[in-house]
Amino acid sequence: MPGYATHKPTVQRRLQRIEGQVRGLQKMVEDDRYCIDVLTQVSAVKAALESVALLLLADHTEHCVAEAIRAGDGDAKVKELNGAVERLVKA
Repeated sequence: MPGYATHKPTVQRRLQRIEGQVRGLQKMVEDDRYCIDVLTQVSAVKAALESVALLLLADHTEHCVAEAIRAGDGDAKVKELNGAVERLVKA
């Protein structure tokens, strides 16, 4: 079971909202909206995605990583977690 199982409905709702925001961005470009307005919405989508990523990261840490540590096999999960954080920071 994934670590985000308890938050799955929340994650799904947020992703659906982000999907709507992206469709809105496409419409803004189609309608030749002002560049700054489009960029503002891009920033909002980016922030929304980062919020989902942080929720997933917290769930992974609290569930998957903690469970692996309790089972005595935490090194691989900690490395995996560090890699995920590195990818998020670089993005």
